[in-house]
Amino acid sequence: MNERVARCLLLARVLAADGFMTDAERAVLDEAMATSALDDDERRLVSDLDRMTEAEDTVRALPETARRALVDELIAAALADGRLSPHETKTVAAISTAIGLG
Repeated sequence: MNERVARCLLLARVLAADGFMTDAERAVLDEAMATSALDDDERRLVSDLDRMTEAEDTVRALPETARRALVDELIAAALADGRLSPHETKTVAAISTAIGLG
């Protein structure tokens, strides 16, 4: 899995952590996929949450500064709907640990 897909997959996981994705959160994910220039096949991978471990492994190989920037991005994205749910907070913490920051 490439870094661009991994980043968007982790973002999707956080945005869906509370069981639903608001329109504002969906817009954040769509923008991230567009900015990352994901093609249709890569966009489909973003919805495959069973590949989380692979995404985490890909991101764990990045420099620490890149991993910290991703965590900041995950938190900002979770706030897109104006609130940070306990599920989103827990998911960001779990991802942080999985990518070697926790």
